[in-house]
Amino acid sequence: MKNIVLLTLLAILAGCGENTPVQTVDWYKEHDAERKEMLAKCKADPGRLRESANCVNAQQADNQKANARRGWVTPSAVDFGKKGD
Repeated sequence: MKNIVLLTLLAILAGCGENTPVQTVDWYKEHDAERKEMLAKCKADPGRLRESANCVNAQQADNQKANARRGWVTPSAVDFGKKGD
């Protein structure tokens, strides 16, 4: 009897996960409306959603688009072992 109750409980809990597909940073960069909607959801419930994959990806896409508008260029790496010319 205990096994049946345990299996039933596990089956119920397995169905409680979020079914939202995870989108990539590039996808959010191409879909402005969806990115803004996801960022609004993330800001409305930061305790639960802040570290979800979609919130992180949407925020990263937003940051990259903002940097691109400002003309940000990724600097090249510095080689400290190289002697100055």
